[in-house]
Amino acid sequence: MAEGTARLPSSLSARVLGAVVLILLVGGLLVAASTLYNGRLAARQSYDRILLGAAQDIAASIRIQSGTPLVDLPVSAFELLAQAPEDRIHYSVRGPGEELITGLDETLIAPQGRRSGGGAPEFFDARLNGEEARFVRLTRRFAERDFSGGISVTVGQTLRARQAMALDLTLDALLPMLLAGLALLVMSWVVTRSAMRPLEALSEDLLQRDPYDLTPVPTDRLPRELTVMLDSMNRFMGRLDRQMEGMRNLISDAAHQLRTPVAAIRVQAESIQDLEDEAARQRALARLLTRTRSLGALLDQLLSRALVIHRTESAPRTPLDLREVALDLMERSDHALLAPGADLRLEIGEEPVMVRADAFSVGEAAKNLLANALKHGTPPIAVGAELRGAEAALWVQDSGAGPTPEVAARLGQRFERSSSSREDSAGLGLAIVSAVAAAFGGRIALEHPENGFRISLLLPAEPPSEEDAP
Repeated sequence: MAEGTARLPSSLSARVLGAVVLILLVGGLLVAASTLYNGRLAARQSYDRILLGAAQDIAASIRIQSGTPLVDLPVSAFELLAQAPEDRIHYSVRGPGEELITGLDETLIAPQGRRSGGGAPEFFDARLNGEEARFVRLTRRFAERDFSGGISVTVGQTLRARQAMALDLTLDALLPMLLAGLALLVMSWVVTRSAMRPLEALSEDLLQRDPYDLTPVPTDRLPRELTVMLDSMNRFMGRLDRQMEGMRNLISDAAHQLRTPVAAIRVQAESIQDLEDEAARQRALARLLTRTRSLGALLDQLLSRALVIHRTESAPRTPLDLREVALDLMERSDHALLAPGADLRLEIGEEPVMVRADAFSVGEAAKNLLANALKHGTPPIAVGAELRGAEAALWVQDSGAGPTPEVAARLGQRFERSSSSREDSAGLGLAIVSAVAAAFGGRIALEHPENGFRISLLLPAEPPSEEDAP
């Protein structure tokens, strides 16, 4: 195989079926070993009873006549041994001094089994004519006037019938198990295919989707494992959809909002070339400069809003003290460009006002809150941060009456401007604040204290750590 050839990944169904086959094989081997052991044990017990029955019949036929033991071998003993016709047999009867009374020579058994001192049957394994065999020794004791002592009866046979019986028992037990294993394998294949069907339906649904369709995948009537996976995928698709929506809005807003000011700047620039009156030329240049600044502010806010939306999805949330955001806002010189000499005040306390958010995004929201107050409010203007129960507030307050209820209901929408808005207002400031509030689980509050109008960015408060405590 070529080195660069990619190896095809195995399917989930094949993995499950492979695991089932492996379990069945291992289980089958264990069952086969157990069945073989039990079969051998059953065969040994059965044929040991035959040996014992033959030995007992021979022992019962022993009698003492004139001090001499005599044995009249019973037919029943050999009928019992004949149940294993292919096995070789051995029998012997010996007196108290190990003298052979009848039967085959004991030297055919090697090694010779130990003699038991009691009267209980003794089973042992040895070799008979070079072949493995099983033996039983039974001792019958006599206490008569002319004879006293024990006479032992030894009966044995080879293991061919035992082995055949053990094999038959094993095969008889394994055949139904084999059929049951095949049935389980078929059932496993059917169950696996049934379990994989929701995945196949999900794959078909995703393949048939429009490339721009990022709506959540329905999770009704799906297994819990798939629901967990789809919930994660839906959250990812939701974040991606918000990113795509932000890009679409940026492109749409740029195309819609930039066309008019760019065209106006071009017309004004062309008209300036035809003006001969220097005073009129200066007035036209001033208007052109104003429109250029307005266009620059619009571009700044478009890019700021796009960046805020992007960062709210990707930037990590870190503990942030809103007092530091308010202090940094006051120390910047941005407000001096919007309203030179504006009367600004900072109102923060000693207690930390902690939230968990992105510092850049919250800073952009604060900057737009201040810019909105400078453009539309009445000085003096105050910037502050405070805790309000479970919420942390970053607010900007001016001394004016605030917008009308109709305008206030639309604040936070893109390109929403009041009739008193200046020409350089793009209508995106509070839209940026609204996007930041929504991203971090907060809200915007429009308030009317006794001495003016206040807009507050409210975010869930974060308990301060020990190092943040005053």
